[in-house]
This record gives sequence, C-alpha cells and structure tokens, in this order.
Amino acid sequence: MPTAPTRYQSDIEDSARWEGFEFRPDDIVISTPSKAGTTWTQMICALLIFQTPELPAPLTTLSPWLDMRLRPVGVVHAQLAAQQHRRFIKTHTPLDGLPRDDRVTYVVVARDPRDSAVSLYHQGANLDRDLVRELVSQSDPTTERMTTVDGSATKAAADRPPDERSGLLRWIGGEASPVENSDSIRGVIWHLAGAWERRHEPNVVLVHYSDLLRDLEAEMRRLAARLEIAVPEHMWPELVDAATFSRMRARADELVPDDRAGIMKSAEAFFRSGSSGGWRHLLSDEEVAMYHRRVAELAPADFLEWLHR
Repeated sequence: MPTAPTRYQSDIEDSARWEGFEFRPDDIVISTPSKAGTTWTQMICALLIFQTPELPAPLTTLSPWLDMRLRPVGVVHAQLAAQQHRRFIKTHTPLDGLPRDDRVTYVVVARDPRDSAVSLYHQGANLDRDLVRELVSQSDPTTERMTTVDGSATKAAADRPPDERSGLLRWIGGEASPVENSDSIRGVIWHLAGAWERRHEPNVVLVHYSDLLRDLEAEMRRLAARLEIAVPEHMWPELVDAATFSRMRARADELVPDDRAGIMKSAEAFFRSGSSGGWRHLLSDEEVAMYHRRVAELAPADFLEWLHR
C-alpha cells in the first residue's frame, strides 16, 4: 500500500493543500527549497512552454504556488483547472510530501544550501510580515499558529539575527526538523537528498543552480528534452536571453512570486544577486569545516559532493 505523503506546514505553506488536486498527464511540478532557483526554473519552463519572452500573464498566475496559504485552496485549484496551457506548478514541499503520479514530471532544483540561507536572510527583511499574517488569516480562518516565515520568527523583529553572518551560523546550528521548518538545515538537506535518491526515476529531474549559472542554454536544452518540448533552433537565443538574471530582474514586477501584491516590499530586491558563493566571506575555515561535519551527518557523501561541487 502506498505511503501517505508527509505533511509539511509553516506560516504560509501547507502541503495538505495538494489533497484532492487532479493532475493532468503532462503536468510539471517544480519542487525546490526556498531561494534555490524556484522563480528561475519557473521562468525557464514558461519560456519553453510558450516559446516567447512575452508571457501571456504574470509568472505567478501562470505557475501558481499551490501550497501557499495566502489564498483559499479552492481558488487555487480552480485556477489550475481552468488553465489550457501545459501546467507548471510551484511548491517548496519535498517529494515525499507530494502526491506521487507517474504521469507528472517533478523538477527539483538544488543550490548550495549556504547560498540559499544567505538569500533567505535577506528575503526575510523584504517581507511585510503583518500583511502575510492578515492574508493567511483571511484565507484560512482556522489558523492557530504563526511561527516562522523564511526560517526566522515572526513574533518579534528582535528575534531576527542582526546580520547575515549571525543568521548563517544560527542556520548551520539549527535543530528544527524538516516538518517543523523546511527552510532549516535539516529541512533543506532532507528535501534535496530525497530527490537525489529518486534521480533515476524517469519523471524526476534534478537541476543544479550552479549548472544554470555555468551554461544556461545547455541546461535549458536538457530540461526541454526531459519535458519532451521541441523548440525551433532559431528561437533558442531569444529564449535563453530572457532567462538571464539581468533580464528577469528588469521584469521583476511580472516575475516576483507576489500574487497578493504587497507582501514583498520591493520586487527588484527579490532578485538580489543571482550568483553563488555569497557565503564565503562570512565563514572562517573552521566554520566551513563545522558546516561540512554537520551535513555529513544528514546525507550520503555522493549526494553532498554533487550538491557542493
């Protein structure tokens, strides 16, 4: 008998919102830890599906975040049911928390977790937390708890680490389980290591942020092949250019995941750097070694070598 999906919950997410969702045979589910390249991969999928940089609607409308609790779940399901294009759905839920369907392609995006943690620290300052609480309460009146957003407590600004180095060290030493906080070090490693274990399944595709940085066109072509999307050769330069960081940042208002306008204080700030290695100037050699000892306790060596290469 199939195992029931694990339920993951936070202030703004609940994987139980997938219950009752009706998949289509060619659906794409983009499953990523926070700040690991989610919006980038959504944009790539949009460009491959629509084959034009001029998208027919804002990205968050074309590719809804199904388990985000800022809108009633029935509204999101209805939105997806009405879509006529090939659907590509965003989630931060690990694969073991999602319904399993062999007809669906699951795209899991990985990034050096230290870079994700630094990026998440900065995104925390860009959120209007009061508005988040208000919207969650409106869409889900049964809400009983408001504990964390993006890995930092919402109860008081004083709980936020004073700088990115302090935030990164707190994250490395954190003990929250994946179910308690999917943005914790244990949550991120659990998410990605679980996908690594399923990497040989024909409908599970792993994408690495560093590969997108190194050769964006090659990764877009690889993803197109895995999704069985044919792209005319003459269109590739325009589509690849539209997926670059600078082009996406210039279109922040169309691409930022803020379909309840206002939870992001600045759309442009969402696209902060688009690079790797931002953690390097924050940690001493001893602290880097501490990080590697920590993750070695959480995942196998072959996966960690791939993740940190």
